Amino acid sequence: MRALPKLIGAMLMAVGVSFIAGCTTTTEVNGQPAANQASASPANEADARKRAAIRLQLAATYYQKGQFSVAFEEVQRALQLDSAYADAYGLLGLINMDLGKQGEAETNFLRALQLDGENPEILNNYGWFLCQSGRERQSIDYFRRAAAAKAYSTPAMSMQNAGLCMLRVKDTKAAEEFLKRSFELDAANPVTKFHLARLYLSTRQIERARFYYGLLARGADPNAAIVWLGLRIARAEGDLRTEQELANDLRRRFPESPEAGALRREAFDE
Repeated sequence: MRALPKLIGAMLMAVGVSFIAGCTTTTEVNGQPAANQASASPANEADARKRAAIRLQLAATYYQKGQFSVAFEEVQRALQLDSAYADAYGLLGLINMDLGKQGEAETNFLRALQLDGENPEILNNYGWFLCQSGRERQSIDYFRRAAAAKAYSTPAMSMQNAGLCMLRVKDTKAAEEFLKRSFELDAANPVTKFHLARLYLSTRQIERARFYYGLLARGADPNAAIVWLGLRIARAEGDLRTEQELANDLRRRFPESPEAGALRREAFDE
């Protein structure tokens, strides 16, 4: 995910966190025993889940701010309150993934899916984990399942993620299919439009690249990645005037960006 261009005001959100209710059992948190609530009454279980959800919300807030160590501690507290909280294991997986603890992250995700195998947020996030772990094709089933879930509010995200994973393995046909489906589900998403324009430029379908870039440019504040993409499309079209205008814009507004560096090297095909 870090290798992708950062679109101003529309950073790719490949992962998500949801909070739902469930049953309670005894388990472990990263190898440490969690509180045993198996004999708790239904009322106590509901109260434990409520308190765990508050902790998990705090953890999610810290996670989104990049404060992973604090988020980790809050998730552990949530699991001490409710050791069968699938969403907590899902968030723990994301945290460990960002901390570079791939083995622990996978254990967390698999435990989350064991507890709630049809949770679309967890399916999507595990799919992204697989994609980032070099198992791009294995990830596709999880993205498909997430997008098909009726309760999932952002199926376009999963289709977008599937498309990005297929771009990683240079399967442009599959990537196009998933990205177009994402666009159909959410035509306002600038990330999907960016990658469709980029895909069509790479396959020399310049008219289509121009179409999606035009939609992108009208709906997103331009940053270095967007300006650079537009420049390359103009160059492919032979539109020297637009190419020069965008080159000047890139040098003036984003002189220290990697894209400006590519322009100086004339690396138009990178």
